Amino acid sequence: MSQIKLMHAKLHRVRVTEANVNYVGSITIDQDLMERVGILSLEEVDVINLANGKRWSTYAIAGASGSGEICPNGGAALLCQPGDILIIIAYEYRDRAEVMRHGHQAKVIVADEHNRCLEFMAQSLINESGKLQFHSSTD
Repeated sequence: MSQIKLMHAKLHRVRVTEANVNYVGSITIDQDLMERVGILSLEEVDVINLANGKRWSTYAIAGASGSGEICPNGGAALLCQPGDILIIIAYEYRDRAEVMRHGHQAKVIVADEHNRCLEFMAQSLINESGKLQFHSSTD
């Protein structure tokens, strides 16, 4: 069984609302955003700061629903400041043969300036006549 790592969730262009160096690790994310794309608390995520190119891995913690909160904590707070635009990506390991047969789907939110869902997308790999094809559809 060959495992591959695929994106299953992405929060695109979310804005840092606070950076808390005194918290022990993680990134706090509005629970509504996490639930919509399927990111779990304690799940590992990669974070890319579009303001300065910094990239790090940490784990997600759910913040208050509807708050719009995006708060890098601990050492990650030194890699950004309020207003910076981030991309947050979660991955999962899948059986390659299973993906080749049945495909895969990732959920993506493109955020507005208040970290609300501006656009919701499903990005999919779909088996079409034995070949995987990439498709992106919006809600």
